[in-house]
Amino acid sequence: MLKVNTISFKYHPKRPVLEGFNFSLHQGEHICIMGESGCGKSTLLKAIYGLLDLNKGEILWKEEQIFGPKHHLVPGFEKFKYVAQDFDLMPFISVSENIQKFLSRFYPEESKKRTEELLEVIEMSAFAKTKVKNLSGGQKQRVAIARALAKEPELLLLDEPFGQIDNFKKNSLRRNLFRYLKEKNISCIVATHDKNDALSFADKLIIIKNNKMIANDSPSEIYKNPKEKYIAALFDDVNELTFNNETFLRYPDQLKVVEKSDILATVLNSYFKGSFWLIEAAFNNQKVFVNHSKEITKNTKIYIEVSVKS
Repeated sequence: MLKVNTISFKYHPKRPVLEGFNFSLHQGEHICIMGESGCGKSTLLKAIYGLLDLNKGEILWKEEQIFGPKHHLVPGFEKFKYVAQDFDLMPFISVSENIQKFLSRFYPEESKKRTEELLEVIEMSAFAKTKVKNLSGGQKQRVAIARALAKEPELLLLDEPFGQIDNFKKNSLRRNLFRYLKEKNISCIVATHDKNDALSFADKLIIIKNNKMIANDSPSEIYKNPKEKYIAALFDDVNELTFNNETFLRYPDQLKVVEKSDILATVLNSYFKGSFWLIEAAFNNQKVFVNHSKEITKNTKIYIEVSVKS
C-alpha cells in the first residue's frame, strides 16, 4: 500500500505547490489525478517517486519510507517507474533495444518474449526495429510507457501518458494498457487533463485546485455530485443555474429542450458534436448549454427543462 501522509512541498518559500496531501493506494489499484495546469499534478508524481525533498509529511510504500535526493545519490524509488512528459529515451537505438535495456542479458529468450509482449500492449510491433529518433512524439510516448513496464514495477506513475497520441490510437491503447496493469496487479497513478482516463479506468479520483486536494472519491461519485463548478468543468461544459436563490450545477445532458417550461431561453449558437448538437442559449443573463438531437437556428426561442437529479 502507498500512504501519502499530510505532505507539503515548496519550490519557493512563499509559494506552496503541494499543501497537506493525504491519501492511500492499495496494490493493483489505479488513481487518477485531475486539475488545471499548474495545480501540482506533476509535482505530486515527482514527490511520490522520490525526486523531491518534502517540506512536511512522509510517503510510505508497504511501510518503507520514500526519501528524496538528499538521501539518495540516484533519486527515484527502485520499486516504482515514472514516465515524465519528456520521455528520456535513447534516440539512436531501436524501439526494441530501448525496452531491452532494462531487461536481463543473461536470459535473452525471456527478454525477447517480454519485449514482444510489451510491443503488443503499446501497439508498436511493426516498429520494433525502428530507431527512436525516427518516431513521432506519440510513438515515443508509447515506447516510454513500455520501457517503464519492462521490469514490472509495483507502482507506475504516468504524467499525461496519452497527451501526444492520436485519438484513433488513444482509445485502444488506453484499454490495452490499463487491462494489462490490472492483469499484472500493478498499481498506477495517472496525472491527466483527459476525463476519459479518469472516468473509464480509475478506481479513485483526486481533484487538485490551488495546490490542495479538494476531492478524493470514486470517479462516478465525483462526476455525479461535483462539489463546485471547477470540478464539474473538468469533465464537460457545465451549467451553473440559479433558481429561487438556490444554485444548481448541471451538465448539458441533464437539460433538454421541451415544448413548455419555466425556462424560456434564446439560442446563441449550435455546435455539432457528432451524435448530438450542443445548444448554447441565454436565460436571465445566464448562459445555458443543452444537448439536442438537431441544430437550432440562432435567436430561436426555446423552452428548457432541468433535471432535478444531480
